[in-house]
Amino acid sequence: MSESTTPASDKTDDKQVSNASVVAGTAISGVSIVEGEATAKRKPMPAWMKSKKIQPIISLVLLIAVWWGVTSAGLINSLYLPGPKAVWDAFIEANSCRPASAGSSRIVCGEQQYFLWQHLVVSLERIGIGMALGIVVGVLVGFILAEIGWLNRIILPYINFIRALPPLGYIGLLIVWFGIGDTTKIWLLFLAAFPPIVLATVDGINGVNRNRVNSALSLGASRPKAFLFVVFPSALPSIMNGIRLAVGFAWTTVVAAELNNGIPGIGALAYLSGTELNTPLTIACIFVIGIAALLLDWLILGITHLVTPWVGKE
Repeated sequence: MSESTTPASDKTDDKQVSNASVVAGTAISGVSIVEGEATAKRKPMPAWMKSKKIQPIISLVLLIAVWWGVTSAGLINSLYLPGPKAVWDAFIEANSCRPASAGSSRIVCGEQQYFLWQHLVVSLERIGIGMALGIVVGVLVGFILAEIGWLNRIILPYINFIRALPPLGYIGLLIVWFGIGDTTKIWLLFLAAFPPIVLATVDGINGVNRNRVNSALSLGASRPKAFLFVVFPSALPSIMNGIRLAVGFAWTTVVAAELNNGIPGIGALAYLSGTELNTPLTIACIFVIGIAALLLDWLILGITHLVTPWVGKE
């Protein structure tokens, strides 16, 4: 009897040793058996949810769903936060013609006698002029300050002072000087864009590797050619970053620039609709301003990659 039971006990011992070795191996690898089973049971994330292009869309859909749920449940007064449909209807109404009132034969188009897209175009024109002046003057002044040290020490503090001022702080002075027309608005947008471009240009030139400039000069290049083919390309990435920041500052200034006699203008429309408690139109204007700003930023990034293809490859 003792001899017949010996092989079974040996098999049992072998299984125990095998199980112990598995547990020990799992413990050594730092993963518990419970965690291993949970990992095995956990379903992998679908491939479409991992897409970098799909994830922002999912985020937007979830945001709209939460927004719709909160407003539909009446948790917030519609005067303070209208639903997505009300905002969409306000957007469509601001871009179409309709009777002035129920049963009226008089037709009204858009808001404040202009379509919303016309308000946006006028604001883009103002920003375009202010930005163009800011780029030309800012880059030129930046190059001068970077090359002339004593002038840099005198003027740069004043440029930083202008950069630190909020637009509403000096818009009254600009109105006194230039009136309430487009000249004041363009000046305000120029002053918002000018300082970051100057500072970015100065930083870009000061960051140029002087060994490259000296090498070009030693190989026979004149100073204008060394500037054009060495200094300017090396400083261009910093200048483009400054332009990108300047566009953002200009967009944040557009409402302040259009507070007085700003119609047509998307900033003025957002302000006036808020004062009239037309919250859906105000939110629609905010969305339009934000989307336009994102598209401009995307455009500037594309231009930056186009004109500075060597960045990140050196």
